[in-house]
Amino acid sequence: MRILLAEDDRTIARGINFVLQQARMVVDVAETGAEALELSKLYDYDAIIMDVMLPDGEGFDVVRRIRAAKNAAPILMLSAQTRAESKIKGLQCGADDYLAKPFDQQELVARLQAIIRRSKGFSHSRLEVGGITMDLSAREVSVDGQPVALTSKEYAILELLVLRRGAVLSKENFLDHLYGGIDEPDAKIIDVFICKLRKKLAHAGADSLIGTVWGRGYIVRDQQMQRAPVPVARPILETHAA
Repeated sequence: MRILLAEDDRTIARGINFVLQQARMVVDVAETGAEALELSKLYDYDAIIMDVMLPDGEGFDVVRRIRAAKNAAPILMLSAQTRAESKIKGLQCGADDYLAKPFDQQELVARLQAIIRRSKGFSHSRLEVGGITMDLSAREVSVDGQPVALTSKEYAILELLVLRRGAVLSKENFLDHLYGGIDEPDAKIIDVFICKLRKKLAHAGADSLIGTVWGRGYIVRDQQMQRAPVPVARPILETHAA
């Protein structure tokens, strides 16, 4: 998962960044609302964390502008303000959740995972697609109750495919969400990861979960989606933020 964090307090930003990285998320940090707005236009984020107070204005206004740009990425607002009025304002301007500072770090991760999976049509942390079960909280995968041992990158690829089931994901999509422009390997590495992932799933009994759309990328389909038109994931620009 790739997350945009808009937070001008560098100490807080470093702490959140560390916690999210421990949860295997790639994080881009913006210190101003303008920077957050620009990054939200450039990259396809799984979620956005928006601080209410930013140097160039309120996070509420940034959220409104993100929504006005038709960006549907789930947004979690952070604020030291605990008044109901502030929470209501955040939700009314387009945010999906609101967390008051100080907060428990694991609660932040849990809330973030919850709004992401809800935005993809899943109501529980245990996702069942195409014969497999993924537990987002425990980061475990099983087929018919039998666990499947995956590396961190294999799990991240499968997680992205499952959360975006029905959409074609290109190699660039995977690189963007797995590495975020930092030390990215050659795109061919995605083919290697997919090959190994398919073998492990096939050995467990899920041999047709990941499909190939030649010349475009990879896809996971629900049975209900087999005959549906195939949407294409939002393209990723080649230029990455510093």
